[in-house]
Amino acid sequence: MRQIILQVLLASLTIATAIPKSDELPNERVIDKELSDQEHFINSHHNPAYDHDAFLGEEAKTFEQLTPEESSRRLGLIVDKIDKDKDGFVTQEELKDWIKHTQQRYIRDDVERQWRSHNPDDKEKISWDEYRRMIYGFLDDKDSETIDKKDENYSYATMQKRERRRWSIADQDGDDALTKDEFYGFLHPEEVDHMKDVVVIESIEDIDKDGDGKISLTEYIGDMYHAEEGSEEPEWVKNEQEQFLSHRDKNGDGFMDNAEVKHWILPEDFDHAEAEARHLIYEADSDADQKLTKEEILEKYDIFVGSQATDFGEALTRHDEF
Repeated sequence: MRQIILQVLLASLTIATAIPKSDELPNERVIDKELSDQEHFINSHHNPAYDHDAFLGEEAKTFEQLTPEESSRRLGLIVDKIDKDKDGFVTQEELKDWIKHTQQRYIRDDVERQWRSHNPDDKEKISWDEYRRMIYGFLDDKDSETIDKKDENYSYATMQKRERRRWSIADQDGDDALTKDEFYGFLHPEEVDHMKDVVVIESIEDIDKDGDGKISLTEYIGDMYHAEEGSEEPEWVKNEQEQFLSHRDKNGDGFMDNAEVKHWILPEDFDHAEAEARHLIYEADSDADQKLTKEEILEKYDIFVGSQATDFGEALTRHDEF
C-alpha cells in the first residue's frame, strides 16, 4: 500500500526540483533546457536530429518508419497549422510559437491527466484537504510536525510541508482550493511567473545540506557527484567547479544565493525556441525574405522531420488549441 501511495506522490511532483535525485547533474536542474536531448552540434556540424526533436516535441520519438513521400505529405498539413494567420507564409514568430507549443504539450497533458485523477467529479476546484487526504491521508494519525528523521514517514511529512507551501502560493484567490489553472501552477511552477520563486526555494533546499539558505561549492558538486575512495575525479567535475567559480557565484562570495540560483535554473538570457526558429528559417529560406512558404519547407522536409520521419497523426487529430 505504501508503495502505491509513493507512486501517486511521485506522479504529482513533476519537475526535477520537487524530487531530487542524488546522481543528477546540475544541468538537470535547469528548467529552460535545450529543446532536445540530442547534441546540437557533432564535430562542429549541425545535428539534424536536434531540429526534428525541437520541431516535433515528444512526437519525434513516436513513429520513425514513414516513407519520404508520406512524411512530406503530413508535414504539409502541419505547416497549415503553423501558419496561424493563413497568409501563406510561416514567420519566425509563428515557427517559434509552434516549437514552444510542441515542447509544452506534455505539460498540458500531465495537468489534464492529474486533474482528472484528483478531481473525478469534475468540480470547479480541488481543496487542499481533498488533495492532502488523497496523497497524505495515511499521516493523519501522526503529528507530522514532530516526526523523527528515522521514522519511515519522515520523507512523506517533509513532502507534505513542501506541497502545502507550493499549494498556498498557487492559490491566488486565497480560498485554499485550486482551479485547473491554479493546479497547473502547482504541478509545474516553473511555467508560471508568480510560482518561479518557489522553484528556487525548493532547489536550494534540495542542495543546501547545512541549512544556511545558500549553496556552497561543496554542496553544488555534492549534488551531482559522490567521490569513491581512491577514485580519480572526472574531468567534468573540474569543469563544473570552474563553472561555479566563474559563472554561478556572480558576486564571488563563495556561495550561490537565491538570485544566483534563479539565474542558474531559470535563465532568461536565451530563448531556445527563438534561436531554433531562426536557424530553421535560415536553412530553408531559399529567397532570403525571412519567412517560409510551404514549398520552401517541403523542399527541406528532411531538416524538419528527417527521411525516416515522424507520424504526425496525433498532432493532426488533437483538438488542443494552437
